[in-house]
Amino acid sequence: MASLNVGNLGEYLREQRRTAQLSLRQLADAAGVSNPYLSQIERGLRKPSAEVLQQVAKALRISAETLYVRAGILDAERDRDEVETRAVILADPTLNERQKQVLLQIYESFRKENGFEIGEAAGESSANGTGDTGITSSSGTSDIDPQQTAS
Repeated sequence: MASLNVGNLGEYLREQRRTAQLSLRQLADAAGVSNPYLSQIERGLRKPSAEVLQQVAKALRISAETLYVRAGILDAERDRDEVETRAVILADPTLNERQKQVLLQIYESFRKENGFEIGEAAGESSANGTGDTGITSSSGTSDIDPQQTAS
């Protein structure tokens, strides 16, 4: 089997797994993938999906975005601003979880409106998959009350 352009990813995963002092089998179990499949990823023989990378990142307790960039799913330069914006919103201690989710949905809606598709690999696509805010008034139009989101 010819090596795909994911050797860098595989080497990085192996390094992270060893740093976490996990065997290949332990990481495979924690990530919910088969031992042979994870071995093939580490050797650069398989290109994992974003979902598999997310599971592996969670098991290793590292950033999924880092793995996405190494796997070529995210373009580090192009998507950096989007990732940073999301990180700032999610890290803001003055906002509650509902407010953070509403802000992210509005942000995604504006990016889509301006011709920038939301990277599904970032794992933050809207719940209904359409990219709109999911908040509608009784007339069926998007309607967000800033006073409500401030509470």
